[in-house]
This record gives sequence, C-alpha cells and structure tokens, in this order.
Amino acid sequence: MNQNETPLFDALLRHVARNPRQFHIPGHKKGRGMDSRFRAFVGDNALALDLINIAPLDDLHHPTGAIRHAQELAAEAFGADYTFFSVQGTSTAIMTMVMATVGPGDKILVPRNVHKSVLTAIILADATPVFLHPEVDREFGISHGLSVETVARALEEHPDARALVVINPTYFGIAADLERIVEVAHGVGVPVLVDEAHGVHIGFHPDLPLSAMQAGADMAATSVHKLGGSMTGSSVLNVREGMIDPRHVQVVLSMLTTTSTSYLLLASLDVARKELAIHGRERLDYAISLASKARRAIQAIPGLQCLDERQLVSSATYALDPTKLTISVRDLGLTGYDVERILREEYNIEVELSDLYNILCIISWGDTEEDIEALIQALEAIAERYGQGAVREHQPVTLPSMPELRMTPRSAFYARTEVVPLQQAVGRTMAEMVMVYPPGIPILLPGEVITQDNIDYIEANLRAGLPVQGPDDPEIRMIKVVRD
Repeated sequence: MNQNETPLFDALLRHVARNPRQFHIPGHKKGRGMDSRFRAFVGDNALALDLINIAPLDDLHHPTGAIRHAQELAAEAFGADYTFFSVQGTSTAIMTMVMATVGPGDKILVPRNVHKSVLTAIILADATPVFLHPEVDREFGISHGLSVETVARALEEHPDARALVVINPTYFGIAADLERIVEVAHGVGVPVLVDEAHGVHIGFHPDLPLSAMQAGADMAATSVHKLGGSMTGSSVLNVREGMIDPRHVQVVLSMLTTTSTSYLLLASLDVARKELAIHGRERLDYAISLASKARRAIQAIPGLQCLDERQLVSSATYALDPTKLTISVRDLGLTGYDVERILREEYNIEVELSDLYNILCIISWGDTEEDIEALIQALEAIAERYGQGAVREHQPVTLPSMPELRMTPRSAFYARTEVVPLQQAVGRTMAEMVMVYPPGIPILLPGEVITQDNIDYIEANLRAGLPVQGPDDPEIRMIKVVRD
C-alpha cells in the first residue's frame, strides 16, 4: 500500500471544495451559525471539516470507502491485521478490548496499576479481575510493568483466565519484556491485550521498546494523539487475527462509540499515520536527541534525578522510552505538585503530570531546542532556590499496599451502599473508585477492602494539592462503601 496516501483527508477536502448546501447537522453550517469570536479563532477551514457521516464521507460504524481505506493503511503501518479508529480516545478502545474478550464471571489477569478504563470495562462486563503485582520502584515512588515470572505464575494459578492485560510502555516510559510475556500467555491459549496509550511511536524507531504488534500481542489500544501527531481524543485499536475475531471487536467498538463521529479527529488520524509511516524514524531521531540532551542536563542538577537505563534491571523493567522525562524532585524537599505549580506560575511551563515525588515531561518532535533550554534553566533555578545549602536525608518513598478484592467490582458498584467518613472506613468494602488523575490509576476501586495505608496515601495526595477524584464527594471526606 502507498503510505503517502491520505484517503479520508482527501475525501473531506474534495467534499469541502464542492461547497454543497448542507441541510444536515451540525447546525453551525460551516461555521456561519457559530459564535463569531470562536469562528475567527478556529478558522473556517476547520469548521468546514466538522461534518457527519453522509454517504460521500463513509461511516465509521460500517466503513466501506475512505474510512476503510484509511484504516487499512493504518493496519499496515502499525503491523496489525486490522486497525479501527476511535474518536473517543484510548479509553473506549481499551474498554472494547476487554468487553470483546471477557464476559460475566470470566477471569481476566490485570496489573494493579491499570488505567481506570480497564476497570470500568470489567464492571460493565461483570468479569472477575485477578490483580497482579507490578514491579514497584521505591526510589521514584511509581509502579512499572509486570515481570515475566509474575505472569507465568498467574497463568499457572488461574488456568481458567480468559485474557491478560499488559501496559506497554507505562505512563513513565518503562516497558516490560512484552515479547516473552506474549510467548508465555500464548503458550496456554490466553490472548494478550495491551494498553499502549503511551506507545504509538515506539514501533517506528529501533532505539525504542517493541510495540505491541511487533511483540505479537493480540490487541493494542494506542493513543495516536499523545505522541503520534493527531488531535486530542483520536486513537486506534490494533488487532491481530487468530485468537481474536476482528468482526466481533468492531461490533463492540460500535456499541461504545457515538454515532456523531468527528471527522476532524478522523482526518487527523489519517494524516498522523502518514507522518509516522513516512517520516517517523526521522522525527523520532530528533525527539530522542532533544530528550537525551534534557536528561543529561537535568541529571547534573543537584537534588534532581531522572528515570533512566539504571532502572532497567528485570523483565518488568526491560526497556525505556527516552522521550519520557520522569524527574524526581523529592530531594529538594518539594512535592512534584509544588514544582509543577512553580513552573506554571513563574516560568509559564506546563508539565504532563506531577505526583508526590516527581514531575513528568513528555518530549516529542513538536518541541524545540528553545523549549528544552527553558525547561532546564527553570529547573536549575528551582533547584538552586530550594536545595541551596540543604543537607536533606534521603526520604523514603511510601506507597500503599495492594488491597484485597472482597467482591467483584460490578457487585460492589451496584450493591446497597452507605456513606461514611474516609477515616472511619478501614475494613469496609469500597463501592466507588478513588484515583489521582493523571495518571488515572485507582488507589481504591469497587470491591476492595479499605486499609489505613491506602487512606493515608489518599490524604497525602489531597494535602499535596494533587487531583484526587472519583467518589461522589469531590472533597473525598466521605466515601461510599458496601452496606454490611
């Protein structure tokens, strides 16, 4: 196939050039009915592409024309047998993977640090999760991937498991030995579903970890918008035939997808795929070079540490995506959120996320040398201000334990409940989720037994000003538990 083609974007341009009279939605009619200030800022060209699934433009729910061709080109580029576009982010693609694979009562092996969308799909499917311990990094206070040994042991202990979920790479850029994990799972007939939200680019450069499709996984939900150049909310679901029926996958995805699909997002997927396929190696050379420069400079700043190859010590920490800069700031006596706020308020710099110990900066080919230099200079100034003359002990990182799962998430979510103060909830069964977003990994989820260390961790994040969310009570003073 010709990866220079952009069939969907071209079809949209031809349609706009015809300039038909539109007696269909959207009601702003090429922007003429739009707020004038918004229209002036966004531009008439963008608004002209805000279309619906009329016949000349194909239909995402039953593609036979330009969308189908665009998806076939994407499948070839990503090394998949089938690729399906998502205009509702990777969350919908992840939910599709799970719900197309497991149903009521089915066991699914899941790392405990998965995104909330996996757990949402498990609730909807009424599946039974078996949570696996990811490798924990006590220096940075983050979870990495699953080891091959953990996966093999879980498969042996749960021979009735219907699927395995793996993260590749993690939000912080660490990848496990996915190829061996797939080999172990396939050896006992279990399909591997990959949350590849942060790995759209890795299959396009030899210095990056293997992609899910390169490793032989069965499905991968991949955020093209995060590091692949498409618009926010546009993702793909890559499928390998054999253990998975792609026709059923498309049916499930259609069930979860709006019928008012965004052609702006779809077109951006089409052109982003072309850029990755034709220029990905070149673009990623540049991004890796920028990230390497930043990492070297930040490592030299007293009080700061970057996640790097030194953390690659096991099959759970097998490879690193260097375009993710995870920067520990705890030796400055600051939280990650403190540094995020200082960067925003004093230096006009925004980071991807912060937690109690780190900030995360994502580098792409859209960055410039000047951007990197501004970040380095800001971090140098912050470190000099807060670390000057201070001899601080290496404060231990505290992480909560993995709670016991007393009930299935769906049973707990729909159980009769009561609301209790967070501090009085020890020993009770959680009926809602609590997480810090980003990254969206639950601290507690429905069905788990609440422990004091998890409460302490929630309150530490709240005190630090981090975005704790999930429960009905936005202040997290009260939580919903299963009624005894």
